[in-house]
Amino acid sequence: MQQQPLQAITLETSLIKLVPMSLQHLNDYCLAGNYPQVWQHMPVNRCKNNQVAKTWMQAAINEMSQGLQLAFITIDKNTDRVIGSTRLFRYNEKDKSIELGHTFITPEFQRSYVNSHAKYLMLKHAFEHLKMARVEICTNENNEQSRNAIARIGGHFEGILRKHRRSPNGNYRNTAMFSIIDDEWSQVAKNLLATSKKAKEFEHVPA
Repeated sequence: MQQQPLQAITLETSLIKLVPMSLQHLNDYCLAGNYPQVWQHMPVNRCKNNQVAKTWMQAAINEMSQGLQLAFITIDKNTDRVIGSTRLFRYNEKDKSIELGHTFITPEFQRSYVNSHAKYLMLKHAFEHLKMARVEICTNENNEQSRNAIARIGGHFEGILRKHRRSPNGNYRNTAMFSIIDDEWSQVAKNLLATSKKAKEFEHVPA
């Protein structure tokens, strides 16, 4: 049986907005992501120039058009700036699982409200609207900042997957695998809301 396609959607709190990726965001996407520290644990700087970014974004947009993933541009609502990107992908409706990743946040907004708000929106959409049973979050074994951030939002560390992903240059990376399951979502949501000084910051609109 063919799985139901994912439907593009805008998600937002009072502070950030996740909008479907399009090439109209190309220049701002590059400006937000073209920092060495953003890509230090990745084999390629996907924002090093417009052509590289366009190829990367177009592949995501193509998969979105097929209902295979949701790729978002992250916008800070106070400044109306593009400040990063994130995705829900590797969608498996049969097993009710999806991966959250391909995330970057421009350095100025790292360790701010952005990560908790974005994760809250995406996890809420995955568990409450898509009815997923499992959300996977992966990162490079050596990316301590990312691993700590995933653990802080409630990701359960499952172990290291050795030689898990192969880079364009032929090198392999070991992946630190985390997951959140539907049974845990209620508590994870409470924890994410508690990270804000004002829980009402997470309140917003769309259904």
